[in-house]
Amino acid sequence: MLHTTPRRRLEDDLAAVEEIVARPATTAKELATNLSALYEATFNVSLDRYDMQSLLRSAPEIARSIFALRLRLRDQISDWHARGFLTLAGQRAVRNALRIARYATDMLGELNIRYAQLGPEEKTLRGFSGRDINTFVNPAFDTGSDLDFRSGDLLLMRGMHHNSAAIARIGDVDSQFSHLAIVHTDENGKHWVVEALIEEGSVINPLAATLEHGLGRCVLFRHRDKQLAARAAALIHDVVSRSHEKPGSHIWYDFTMELGGDKELFCSKLVRKAYGLASNQQFLLPTFTTRFDMKNRDFVDRIGVTARETFAPADIELEPTFDLVAEWQDYRVTSRLRLQDLLMDRLFLWMEQYHYHFREDLPIKLIGFFGRLSGQLSTRAKNLIADVVPKVPPNMRRSTIQAVAMLHKTAEPLLAELQALERRSIDRTGRPLHAREVNDFLEAKRQAANGEIGYLVGKA
Repeated sequence: MLHTTPRRRLEDDLAAVEEIVARPATTAKELATNLSALYEATFNVSLDRYDMQSLLRSAPEIARSIFALRLRLRDQISDWHARGFLTLAGQRAVRNALRIARYATDMLGELNIRYAQLGPEEKTLRGFSGRDINTFVNPAFDTGSDLDFRSGDLLLMRGMHHNSAAIARIGDVDSQFSHLAIVHTDENGKHWVVEALIEEGSVINPLAATLEHGLGRCVLFRHRDKQLAARAAALIHDVVSRSHEKPGSHIWYDFTMELGGDKELFCSKLVRKAYGLASNQQFLLPTFTTRFDMKNRDFVDRIGVTARETFAPADIELEPTFDLVAEWQDYRVTSRLRLQDLLMDRLFLWMEQYHYHFREDLPIKLIGFFGRLSGQLSTRAKNLIADVVPKVPPNMRRSTIQAVAMLHKTAEPLLAELQALERRSIDRTGRPLHAREVNDFLEAKRQAANGEIGYLVGKA
């Protein structure tokens, strides 16, 4: 447990964290125990114990140290897997440790830019650009020049919308990512991204367009077998390209999240298909699945999920044969993403513990009705639902549209309150909210709400 003496140096507390990382594990139970201790130690670090001016001066260096710490953790996954240490408890402990360390880096990055926020007319940075420690590169892949992309590389991404936060949190392990895509390099050296999008199904987009498309964070992963990776990218590019050539062959998004079948594909399933084709089905992702074992399936049933376990985007973080090449984030939006994550944690926790469920009203039913008819609507009518359902694919059910709308309209006002609360904290103390403060605020809101939070209804 870390000391709580005021005005400690963060470097000293990180040294205690590094000591936990260095502890040897001889059993699966010991590994899970060590990583859980790492999570607790990092979670208990609060910026109110440090001198903020001193911390500001050292923030970039400490952020790089935390990234190096995460690489050390991730580099051990292959060995832990080979030794049989990655039980379900071990997997969850690794995921939690990587996630909490990433949040620590985010807070330092936000401090480094003096908590600047994305303006209403501003766009997020292009992925893997920026000067304020936006990009971290694994030293094993750092050539000293611009980051290179190779055929078969995977992009793990996070968008800005509440449905992105929900996708990242609906499984048995919380994550910070909502989308996975594969890079294909053509014979002219141009990079393309092959991906499955909710709104459009399986598509091919220029890499530059993907990296400029409102991302908050993005991680580049690379398979260690260069030939397998290139073959996977070429084969899935051909599959998706051919699906666009004739009517009726388009591959729409698979809302079921089932791993079987390939008539429809969700983002990670497209990547699974790519590497399966390239290996004659000998290499099937993921090694470690995400499970839907919640007792209250109200939300996942509404959006069409029938799977009990699946390949979620963030499962790639635990893949033993992939290396983390580089990681990028726009610190003007990471606080929003963090608050979204914590908010979604609470909403799903309330569904599980207090049996909250969504209840439609007439406006939501109209959104579902008009959403299904969106192809026939006028531009003005489309704009009425564009904030929650920007584009409705033909295979998106009315219940899915309604669920996304209710989630958005429940989360948005709570997020606005959290952002205002955090801004007051920064103005008053020079630090963002700790997760404990966010959870306390949301729990107080629930207790005062008499069993009704936006469109969620449960016990008081």
